Amino acid sequence: MTIDRRKFLAGTALGAVTAVFLDKQEAKAGNVSGYNARFAMIFDQNKCVGCGACKEACSETNHVPAGQLRMTLERQSPLDGTPGNRKYVRVSCQQCSEPPCVRVCPTGAAHIDPATNIVTMDNSRCVGCKYCIAGCPYNVRFINEETKAAENCDFCLHTKLAIGEQPACVADCIGRARHFGDLDDPNSEVSRLLASREYTQLHTEFGTKPSVYYLV
Repeated sequence: MTIDRRKFLAGTALGAVTAVFLDKQEAKAGNVSGYNARFAMIFDQNKCVGCGACKEACSETNHVPAGQLRMTLERQSPLDGTPGNRKYVRVSCQQCSEPPCVRVCPTGAAHIDPATNIVTMDNSRCVGCKYCIAGCPYNVRFINEETKAAENCDFCLHTKLAIGEQPACVADCIGRARHFGDLDDPNSEVSRLLASREYTQLHTEFGTKPSVYYLV
């Protein structure tokens, strides 16, 4: 049976964002059945001013309880303490292609969304065992105090992406320090940035294949 992937994706949390990427793919290839996006986040620490607008936008959009955060900023200052040289780094789920949190989840609550390849949660299946929290080598998962389910940054899969918009932290970044897109599209902003700039990823030695990149 042949499934119209555009109709299928229209019913998922991918929404209009993916439709743009699909159109570009179809313009380049005839048979595009089975297409899966490879979304990535880029953080440019040379542009981040540490204002915190990204944290506020994330929490408001995804209804994160006060005192808890899906993502935060860690200030990195030079050893000489020079104030003007402060830099910040994004601390959040790294959206691994080989996620340990998914492997250790006993109920399938932590899973990879089949349409977007984004690591996300099914709260109805989470039993609060915290295996995913223990299994995350980046120490960025937590139990939501209101839902009692484990939580992680999922690029606003069920909120902003569901209505065809960029993740909240990207849209509200005043310094344009964050970029989001599909790495399988060579013309996307993320593909062009990674092709032209030096970058690093956190703890690649873990073998998790993170999808968050840091421009240096």
